[in-house]
Amino acid sequence: LLLIQQHGSLTRVAQHMATSQPAVTSALAEIETMFGAPLFTRSMRGMLPTELGHIALARAQAMLHDLDHLARDMEAAASGQAGHVNVGVIPFVSGQLLSAAIARTLPGGRRLSVTVHEGTSDMLLEHLDQHGLDAVIARATPSAMHQRLRFEVLYRQRPRLIASRRLAARLNRGRLSWADLSDLDWILGTPNTPMREQVADVFLGEGLPPPIPVVETNSSKLIGEMVAASDRAISALPADIADELVRISGVAVVPFTFEWALSPIALFTRKEGRARDVDELFAQALREVCGQLYGARI
Repeated sequence: LLLIQQHGSLTRVAQHMATSQPAVTSALAEIETMFGAPLFTRSMRGMLPTELGHIALARAQAMLHDLDHLARDMEAAASGQAGHVNVGVIPFVSGQLLSAAIARTLPGGRRLSVTVHEGTSDMLLEHLDQHGLDAVIARATPSAMHQRLRFEVLYRQRPRLIASRRLAARLNRGRLSWADLSDLDWILGTPNTPMREQVADVFLGEGLPPPIPVVETNSSKLIGEMVAASDRAISALPADIADELVRISGVAVVPFTFEWALSPIALFTRKEGRARDVDELFAQALREVCGQLYGARI
């Protein structure tokens, strides 16, 4: 079913599966008989899912993800690990936080194996809903709310401006305004990301056009490297990420007050089904580390 959705052609599905088209046609007919209704319709654009087909495809994708997770859990158990966890993380979550949570999760004295997937909140939450991920650490925004997902706020972030040490020293000499910052070379996240949108809102609120970034990236490492190497580059990042870049990239924090805060970082999980013990242990480790690192911000 998923290959038919992907290719839109029974001929291409047969080629992909190294079988004949009549065999694929027969298999689809048998499945549709089980459902009691067509799952696809033929059109000029190829085979398209019906309303029932969309429901079947969503469940089929979740089932395949669950089977893949079962295989990874069995591999982990065979190698002496407690289990495997697939975690989705947005780019601007501290590596220190994640590594500490993983290190703390030691059920029965055995380590977990963990796969970390980076992406935008929307992409990661879609994968979580489709059972591609076990948990997601992302921003709790209205667009992130989903009826099949639960969330709990872990901590809050404040924004900071970063610049090279030379530029930061120059900016520190006088009273700064957004107008002063508008002429600098901004390095920001990709469009529609929360930080990018809030920077734009601040400039618009000051009656200024939002800065057009010279570089768009969601890589904090790249932002740090580019800012540190330029006497004109500036960026806005969450405070904990800015602190990390001060240590590893040699940038400096510009003492400029923001009158807004970013949406909180939250842990998202699925509501349906019983959570695995290893998922609960990882979640608890994450809560404990957040309490230690960001206790005053929760």
